[in-house]
Amino acid sequence: MALFTTRKQEKKAKVVFSDDLLLIEFEGGKTQVFPLDWFPALKTATDEDRVDWEQTDKGIRFNKLNLEIATQ
Repeated sequence: MALFTTRKQEKKAKVVFSDDLLLIEFEGGKTQVFPLDWFPALKTATDEDRVDWEQTDKGIRFNKLNLEIATQ
């Protein structure tokens, strides 16, 4: 699987897809890593679905998938 990265300027997070992993990188160097097996909708999502995300007070929300991933 190709490395796919998206970042929105107003965000404090960077979302990266690599192999079968979702990496969420935060300002200050903190990174949370999740296996895509935990999120089947995200694992099979198109690149278009994956880039439509926003940072919320609870985590990252993928709008087209109606999926929110809680982060700390």
